[in-house]
Amino acid sequence: MELWRKNLVIHTFGNVSGIDRKRGIIAIKPSGILYPELTPDKIVLVDLNNRVVDSKYRPSSDTKSHIVLYKNFQNIGGVVHTHSTYATAWAQAKKPIPCFGTTHADYVRGDIPCTFDLSTKQIRSDYEKETGLQIVRTFRKLDLSPEDTEMVIVASHGPFTWGKTPEEAVYNSIMLEEIARIAYFTLGINPEAKTIKQALMDKHFFRKHGRNAYYGQYDLYRKI
Repeated sequence: MELWRKNLVIHTFGNVSGIDRKRGIIAIKPSGILYPELTPDKIVLVDLNNRVVDSKYRPSSDTKSHIVLYKNFQNIGGVVHTHSTYATAWAQAKKPIPCFGTTHADYVRGDIPCTFDLSTKQIRSDYEKETGLQIVRTFRKLDLSPEDTEMVIVASHGPFTWGKTPEEAVYNSIMLEEIARIAYFTLGINPEAKTIKQALMDKHFFRKHGRNAYYGQYDLYRKI
């Protein structure tokens, strides 16, 4: 519902999931249900083999993508996928989002990656699973940590984010859309804009992340 309130989704677009790793159970938005009609009883429970555990509703069509991320990124507890306007525009342009300034550096230390294109064979096989695998392959090829980079844009598709909890994953979706919007305007003002200095990028990232972080309050779920 926070995605709906923040205008990151329209109609029935997008999905959020959370995982109980001890039980191996994922809770995810049902497919094709309008956000104003969502109630707790409509949330679908599935196992890590995409079998419905407890629901009369179908899970999100993107469930297999979520499952792949949970299996490969062991420290995450929530996943979000939207088609938010600015992040999706970058995905359709098949361009990573450059780190132009400190707003971006507060959340990602470097570019927000864009995946490689799916092949025709991947699209025609298990498409949603292959989407998740393409995210994993991109992170491995670029040697990125899913703990340090909690967001990605899938080429020709849209953004995915994750976090330790579903709430953190939603928060990261909100931040990704804002970063994508600012980057778009930055290039509109100056198409030759340069990325931020490494020292300034590191300063802003590490004051919020890692053992020496000092931004925010310790009793908040997220340092904002």
